[in-house]
Amino acid sequence: MQHEPHGRTPSNPEEITPFSLDVPAQALADLQRRLAATRWPARETVADASQGAPLARMQALTDHWREAYDWRRIERQLNAWGQYRTRIDGLGIHFLHIRSKHADAMPLLLTHGWPGSVLEFRNVIGPLTDPTRHGGKAEDAFHLVIPSLPGFGFSDVPDAAGWNVPRTAAAWATLMRRLGYARWVAQGGDWGAAVTTALGRLQPPGLGGIHLSWHLVFPDPMPAQLSAEEQRAVDALQAFRAEGYGYFQQQATRPQTLAYGLADSPAGQAAWIYEKLMAWTRPDGDAESLLGRDAILDNITLYWLTGTAASSARIYWENRGGGGNAPLALPVAASVFPDDIFRAPKRWAQRSYPQLIHWNELPRGGHFAAWEQPALFAQEMRDGFRTLRAPG
Repeated sequence: MQHEPHGRTPSNPEEITPFSLDVPAQALADLQRRLAATRWPARETVADASQGAPLARMQALTDHWREAYDWRRIERQLNAWGQYRTRIDGLGIHFLHIRSKHADAMPLLLTHGWPGSVLEFRNVIGPLTDPTRHGGKAEDAFHLVIPSLPGFGFSDVPDAAGWNVPRTAAAWATLMRRLGYARWVAQGGDWGAAVTTALGRLQPPGLGGIHLSWHLVFPDPMPAQLSAEEQRAVDALQAFRAEGYGYFQQQATRPQTLAYGLADSPAGQAAWIYEKLMAWTRPDGDAESLLGRDAILDNITLYWLTGTAASSARIYWENRGGGGNAPLALPVAASVFPDDIFRAPKRWAQRSYPQLIHWNELPRGGHFAAWEQPALFAQEMRDGFRTLRAPG
């Protein structure tokens, strides 16, 4: 299914319209046909995942995709949460908007990354919007706004270059204003952390503070003598650049070339995403036991049905220059998950976040914090933003 705007994109610049998802049956039939006709490569010559996603795992995943997976299940869930579209800076933006039953709930903007989607947050929607049913208190409640990044999911694909992180952050600020939120907070990991950090630099009216679960902060210059914690961080970054950086370079330099294979082969698209879920979650690479096979396929199928292999990869191309490392002049809450790709030492974070209001190093979890550890993530939102809530 070729990606195109889904649902009506509002013509009125300020209009927000409901969006109901109903993927054509022929698109699902085409997926089945392509899976059945997959041309598989030769098996890897090692007993681990050091050469990439193992053949046996990919064959088992795609067999399940073809024989047992039900896309309509997650389609119904997305529609039940409440999906909307609006036009911002010339682009149709898709987002989930779930309001808490608690009137004094704090508005929270959640931004996903790559290779994720709004589905990363599925298991925290209940705990954050309805905390009294999930071990929290009414004063812990949030209203949630969860947009799809430009070129991802059911947001439009930009038809010209320029949709970088700062532009996306400005669009998110417009979205929150358009929704009528006078005071709000924002959270992100991966590219969501980059967008959320850019929001912190922009400091739009109403933004009270941010939470980050991914902290690419480094001292400049690097200290001549490193502590054990700092050396661990440097070693992790060097290992990532040596062994896990190929996808980044490809998407940052030639995303279009990569996309021809991914857009034509669902097995290829699945492997490109699945390998990162293996690498960035558990140390043993068993992402399926942690995330769930169907949940993994929900996310992969979203990429496949929207045909966003190229447009999602372009976020790397659009942001090759980096975002700088100047200190943020607003409150920042931070959570550090032990199995993430890179864990910044607190001392480094304090230089970039002089108003650090919360720092917690969690006992478990990796790069996809909300997806992997929803209970811990929800508690981090409650604890991290508690001091920013209006007195009651």
